[in-house]
Amino acid sequence: MRAIDLLNGRLKLRHLVLVVAIADHGSVLRAAEHLRLAQPAVTRSLREVEGVLGVELFTRGPRGMTPTMFGDAFVEHARAVLAELRRAGERISGLADGEVGTVTIGTLLAGSSVLLPRAIAALKRDRPGITVIVQEATFDAQVPRLLDGEIDLILGRLNPIGDLRGLRQITLYGEPVRLVARLGHPARSVPDLGLADLLAYPWVLPLERTALRSELEQVFRAGGLDPPGDLVECTSVLTVRTLVRDTDMIAALPELVARTDADIAPLPVPLETVRRQVGVTLPARRAPTPSARLMLDHLRRAAAEITAG
Repeated sequence: MRAIDLLNGRLKLRHLVLVVAIADHGSVLRAAEHLRLAQPAVTRSLREVEGVLGVELFTRGPRGMTPTMFGDAFVEHARAVLAELRRAGERISGLADGEVGTVTIGTLLAGSSVLLPRAIAALKRDRPGITVIVQEATFDAQVPRLLDGEIDLILGRLNPIGDLRGLRQITLYGEPVRLVARLGHPARSVPDLGLADLLAYPWVLPLERTALRSELEQVFRAGGLDPPGDLVECTSVLTVRTLVRDTDMIAALPELVARTDADIAPLPVPLETVRRQVGVTLPARRAPTPSARLMLDHLRRAAAEITAG
């Protein structure tokens, strides 16, 4: 297949916006409504971009428009281009007045309940015109969006990035992960409580393929134990804390998260081998926007206050 020249002027910015909208909304009609355009205009523009590329980007089915192999590839690049253009606009605005902008943070369990709220509150006092968007997901789900420019940074326990190119990490502070239960939990009356004793109760664990889940499973295996079979998989801080507080479930939580609920407390079973570093993951080859740089400054200050306290 011949190489396609997309810099000859035939492909327009509106084509990128349109293709991403169709992918996001699953139909030409909903994309047209979202873009506030007439449906025939959207259909015509889709034909134009498919004509430029020489391939079909979407197929019609009973559930709407589905990207083809070519559509998936083009949408990925279109998102990256649009994200970079948004960042360029924000950078110009930020350099002009430093008062407005948007910073999008992907958050993990650690750092989300104490560090992040403190840093956001300080940023908003300093720059009320900056909008902060917080999105929670697993590290693996956040990384592609970070590299594409859809989010500015990932905050949480520092996951290994040895085989992930294009990332860099900044450590903010160390925070142990603790096994926790409600204050009246029956395990608290067990003499010389050990990890094996806790397997008699249900657990709340992070999702599979997350770094913390893998480390916890290694802790069990190192003790000659099978991981819990009676479990709930969850990464929502609020849900985990509520389950632990209202049931006999055991969970592994960052110490600062555990401290924020007076009805739950750590158990005397250490997790010495579980990593403790909390920090931010950033793109290695892309400078932060002015808003993201300010957010990072406030995260550093809040982390220093937590460490000092």
